[in-house]
Amino acid sequence: MQHGLTPFFAAQGVAVIGASASPNKLSFGIVRNMTLYGYQGQIAPVNPKVDDILGLKCYDDIASVPDPLDLAVVVLPAPLIPQTLIDCGERGICAVVIISGGFKEVGEEGAQLEKGILDIAHRYGMRLIGPNCVGTLDVYTGLNTTFIQGVPDKGGIGFISQSGAVAGGVVDLIREKHIGFSNFSSLGNEADVTETDMIEYLSEDPHTRVIACYVEMIKDGQRFMEVARKVTPHKPIVMLKAGRSSAGARAVSSHTGSLAGAYATYKAAFEQCGVIEVDNVSELFDIAMALDTQPLPRGPRAVIITNAGGPAALASDSLAANGLEMADLLPETQTEMRQHLNPAAQVSNPIDMLGAADGPEFRMAVSNALKDPGVDMAIPILVPQALVNPAVVAQAWVDSAAESDKPVISCMMGDWSVGEARKTLHGNHVPMYAYPESTGRVLGAMLRYARWLDKSAAPAGRLPGVERRQVERLLADVAGSSSLGEALTRPLLSAYGIPVVPGESAHSAAEAVAAAERIGYPVVMKIVSPDILHKSDLGGIILNLTDAGAVSAAYDRMMSSIAMKMPTARLEGVLIEASAPKGQEVIVGMRRDPNFGPLMMFGLGGIYVELFGDVSFRVAPLSEADAREMIEKTRAYRLLTGFRGQALADLEAVVETILRLSRLAVDFPQIEEMEINPLLVLSKGKGALALDGRVILNDHISGEGSK
Repeated sequence: MQHGLTPFFAAQGVAVIGASASPNKLSFGIVRNMTLYGYQGQIAPVNPKVDDILGLKCYDDIASVPDPLDLAVVVLPAPLIPQTLIDCGERGICAVVIISGGFKEVGEEGAQLEKGILDIAHRYGMRLIGPNCVGTLDVYTGLNTTFIQGVPDKGGIGFISQSGAVAGGVVDLIREKHIGFSNFSSLGNEADVTETDMIEYLSEDPHTRVIACYVEMIKDGQRFMEVARKVTPHKPIVMLKAGRSSAGARAVSSHTGSLAGAYATYKAAFEQCGVIEVDNVSELFDIAMALDTQPLPRGPRAVIITNAGGPAALASDSLAANGLEMADLLPETQTEMRQHLNPAAQVSNPIDMLGAADGPEFRMAVSNALKDPGVDMAIPILVPQALVNPAVVAQAWVDSAAESDKPVISCMMGDWSVGEARKTLHGNHVPMYAYPESTGRVLGAMLRYARWLDKSAAPAGRLPGVERRQVERLLADVAGSSSLGEALTRPLLSAYGIPVVPGESAHSAAEAVAAAERIGYPVVMKIVSPDILHKSDLGGIILNLTDAGAVSAAYDRMMSSIAMKMPTARLEGVLIEASAPKGQEVIVGMRRDPNFGPLMMFGLGGIYVELFGDVSFRVAPLSEADAREMIEKTRAYRLLTGFRGQALADLEAVVETILRLSRLAVDFPQIEEMEINPLLVLSKGKGALALDGRVILNDHISGEGSK
């Protein structure tokens, strides 16, 4: 894979441009870090005003630095960066880390400067990390281009952070906890190298077993999903997304738009690609550490082995909250433990060996619990006390875990007395947590990932009955319009094979009666207006019209009433539709996310969609499994599958409708939002009908859609 990122972690020679001899300068810290952790390549400070820094010869300019040289770290004022990059390009340097700030994070002028340096990098075929970052670190090669104090232990976690501050804080947090990293990278403004590029690189890094990421925004969502889908079957990706509640909201004009904020798109994309999302920094590394060091669970059954009941109860609650269950131990397992433990000990699950339980007792109990065929994972817990050495107990846990291929994660509920125990456990690849609540979150994430690996993600098959040219002609006819009401949405849906309730447009009372006669009574009348979104709010829907007189009177009444309530609305006539049969109302919709593309929505339909917010999301294009998951994640699924004795609904028709609307969204990027609300789901085998629909168009996109 030609990603060009290897020099950031294994350069043969590094120039630090703007290096300072002053110990209180960041660039001095970078040079110092380059010398401290075993890096074997050339280190070349560039500063024409000093002769050497930390015994390293200084060079007047980048052109005078001898080979080998494939990486430059730049710490200079922002206005000097463009010429510096040109000099690096002329020198043949292929990778540059720009530590300096003063670019798009400070405003439009900085953004233009950032665009300029990216153009220079492209001209010379260079890869850039930054600007406005803290650099990169490889624990195995010793290459450290950061000014952060200290490095993590060696391990299998590759950490990517868009925030330099988060990256620096994490290193300080974990360096005494013996959590092992392979490398980390702070990406800053991501002018060039993005988190997706780095995930792609780490997927091939032999030292990285799990990829942990802190992100604030993903630029190219479709490429991220493409890369993540390739990586997650082989290496887990654990993701912390910041900014969930911020600027995702915007002015929207459909139910789908109002419910689908920016974070909904990220969440859906992560779920589809097998990315493990976490809620905070602590979980990011709790889960990454377990994935780095432990096998995945084969099932949900956990056993707790403890010297204290309270922490065991907290761990049990955490297991239940995260989709796990307490294992039922075989009588033989319990009998074996009863022979070796205090007579007052509890040998069912949780196994409570009482406060004085020591290393040998834990060794026996954990080993026997792991041998039980009804156990998928073990959680030994110790609350330190004066009579027991935590380090001895830790070694007992390590020895037991080494005999089994089942995951073991541990909890020592303390800090002051367990430092040596933590070092023993982490040094032997058994994760240790201070709080029992962490155990359920960690094992739950591991089990969800294991189950995702077992799923099929085959793309949806070919959809017959799609008349793409028909939609192209329809959209060409309405070029310049900002929306399509139900009258124009109906033929658009029909062209993609989505059944609509029979109906006709009418522009007078007489036309309405004639349409009703052709369709057959009873009928429904709906207002047609580009200015009215929620027709029922204004009396724009009249049901159960049973004869010509009722239709004529309803037409006159509707036109008069709505004109009074909303005098500026353009009233273009009505739709006469057949009365719908009985069924379950759901909504299927789409909002186009600027970074990820079409975000599909499914949920409880009709007037209740915003009230209950019972919706789920996936990013198009969808697989059939994606569409089914969308349905199954909602409470509407229970209504469709016979809740309280109701008839089974036609789930297959709902799946097909979601897939067809997804295809329509992918084919026509000028469709900004669309929804079918409600989609009436009939009984099993009888299909589904679109009863109402609306499309929002992007005025700035035209043409025949994507090819």
